[in-house]
Amino acid sequence: MSSSPQGVVADLTEDRLLAQVLPLLAGSRTERVGPGDDAAVLDVASPLIATTDTMVLGRDWRDDWSNAEQVAAKAVVQNLADIAAMGAVPTTLLLTLVLDPQTQLAWVLDFARALGEQCRRYAVSVAGGDLSSAPAGVKMVTITALGELAGAEPVLRSGAQPGDVLAISGPLGRSAVGLALLERAASGTALDAREEAALAHHRSPSAPLSQGPIAARAGASAMLDVSDGLSRDAARIARASGCLIEIDSATLAADLNWAEGLVPRDQARACVLNGGEEHSLLATFPDRASVPEYWRILGRVEAPAAGEDPGVHLDGRPLTEAGWDHFHPVR
Repeated sequence: MSSSPQGVVADLTEDRLLAQVLPLLAGSRTERVGPGDDAAVLDVASPLIATTDTMVLGRDWRDDWSNAEQVAAKAVVQNLADIAAMGAVPTTLLLTLVLDPQTQLAWVLDFARALGEQCRRYAVSVAGGDLSSAPAGVKMVTITALGELAGAEPVLRSGAQPGDVLAISGPLGRSAVGLALLERAASGTALDAREEAALAHHRSPSAPLSQGPIAARAGASAMLDVSDGLSRDAARIARASGCLIEIDSATLAADLNWAEGLVPRDQARACVLNGGEEHSLLATFPDRASVPEYWRILGRVEAPAAGEDPGVHLDGRPLTEAGWDHFHPVR
């Protein structure tokens, strides 16, 4: 963390705080009017894809587990992954910060600096946003992300067809294993160097964003990002498409072997099947030949049997839907 000024947000007016934050963010020529006015004005050449996500201190991160730079990385990636999962290219962010006035100014500037770095990494800009105060102890980050389809049709969750294959770009279980290690460390158990390195998967996730448009061009029939766990997110495709998704456990061997090197076997299995905040892309394709490079096949799409509800099977048996739910979290 770089050296930052002392003090808290309440030491500054809103205008003075923005004067320090805005230069740290990324701009773009697509903005006719950027931050600083009542609203941004964007020049776009194709339909816009829009998504939004909120992170809340104590629910989505803990300050004793994640620093400001890591919170920024997570906030950016989880939003851009939603844009990529539609087959679009992310272009622009809007940022809202809701802060206890006693929030350290250093945290805010470190967050803004890291958010700007993440935006430059993924070639997106920050067009504007909002600042608001909050009660004691409250800290919230909301990002609205915009993207462009560049002439393509959006890839929805509802397009999977019997005969399609299910494939994923990216690993499974890494973020959940990182969270498990953080919980272990909180209990007083020391972590070794290998375990400490694994924490980065949870604190600062990445996502194969370029693979979203690639999958769309390859004919992906349905797609989403794995934000709440494979079992839950695959079931979302199955329900939206009215189909049955069959997953072969042998295709998860590499993920399970990696996880079992860090957590017990049963926990590793839960991390791989139900772990959220992974942001790998999960999609269905018409056939094996249409699956792009850097994707691996996990299974297939079938028509439900008579009287059978849409859902997910693992090796022929119904897979219990678990994973993250904001109001009923189960891991």
